[in-house]
Amino acid sequence: MLYGIQAMQSVRLSDVSRSLEEEISIGKTETRLSRNLGREGLEEGVQEGVIELGAGRVHRGTLLIIDPTDLTKTYAKKMEYLSWVWDGSRKEIRDGYSMYTVSACERGKSRVVPLYQVLVSALAPDFVSDNDQVLRGVDRVRAHTKDRGIWVMDRGGDRGLLLKPFMDREMRFIVRMRGDRYVIYRGRSREMVSVAEGCPLPYAEIIVRVDEGKEKVYSLSYGYRPVRLPGREEQLYLVVVAGLGRKPLLLLTNLPMRKNRRVLWEVVEAYFSRWRVEDTIRFVKQSYRLEDIRVLTYRRLQNLVALVLAASYFAAVHLGQRLRVSVLAGRVLKAAKRIFGIPAFHCYAMADGIAAILRRTGQGPLCHLLRAKPPPMSLQLSLKGF
Repeated sequence: MLYGIQAMQSVRLSDVSRSLEEEISIGKTETRLSRNLGREGLEEGVQEGVIELGAGRVHRGTLLIIDPTDLTKTYAKKMEYLSWVWDGSRKEIRDGYSMYTVSACERGKSRVVPLYQVLVSALAPDFVSDNDQVLRGVDRVRAHTKDRGIWVMDRGGDRGLLLKPFMDREMRFIVRMRGDRYVIYRGRSREMVSVAEGCPLPYAEIIVRVDEGKEKVYSLSYGYRPVRLPGREEQLYLVVVAGLGRKPLLLLTNLPMRKNRRVLWEVVEAYFSRWRVEDTIRFVKQSYRLEDIRVLTYRRLQNLVALVLAASYFAAVHLGQRLRVSVLAGRVLKAAKRIFGIPAFHCYAMADGIAAILRRTGQGPLCHLLRAKPPPMSLQLSLKGF
């Protein structure tokens, strides 16, 4: 499955079957793949394997980005537990599934490490709530990273049902807040927007964001105020950032703040790092045509999404992690033959290059087992070591 997903850049079992070039009918190959995708425990095993690999890259200051997203299936009718999801790109409710992801990255660096990716339906028997799914992902990653890393989450993470468990787990976090949430400031319960209104913003930065191929320049000013949550004693800080829009950006963190430009900017920059994670999710969906997934049962859907996580980890991280494969990574990028060069977020080109190399071999990963003597030179990229 890993070979076929990479070679065909597709999650269709018919495409994967064609890439394997087995000396049996494609229908029989597809039947076998479908049967094995129904294996119980496959998703959990793949998830644990990827998290274990990626956890070694998580240090104390590494950012762990929690990002719920969606997988829309507008025209699907027979997929098990098909539910309604909010399509963020189209700003509408559509048929599909929810996906919960955790990715690791460093401030100021481009590499993103996919750690966790699970498909969930609100209609499935084991579904409890969105909050429960987020905490399940957090706990699975924390089992390997322990107390390392700083957790970052966008709006939705500001609910008490998430913030309080974050504090109970003694997680270090940065969460974007809505203005109508209440905090304790100077002994009084106040809306965050009112706390932000009088906040001094002594520091300034200029940032450039590329959005839909266009550069946008923002002049930011920022500051902070110490706050607490109602009913909690932990010291928290509300970081206020003006300049991104009509309303200020509000970030709640338990990282110790002080009147220092660098300390405050690290929190702001950490939140902006989740933009890179959006690129990673887009890469996964587009490079492997994830929204073209066509298996029908819930377990197969979850298992296949986990295998796509492994494939994306291989393309984004594993190829460049050792010197002996750095030359291969360069050849892979060259094989992509991109007209406009290699973009800063090079995972797209890496996936294209892997597919180009595997297609040139004209044979699947197991074909040599059917021959009495394997060929002396093989161009195939073995994924077994991964």
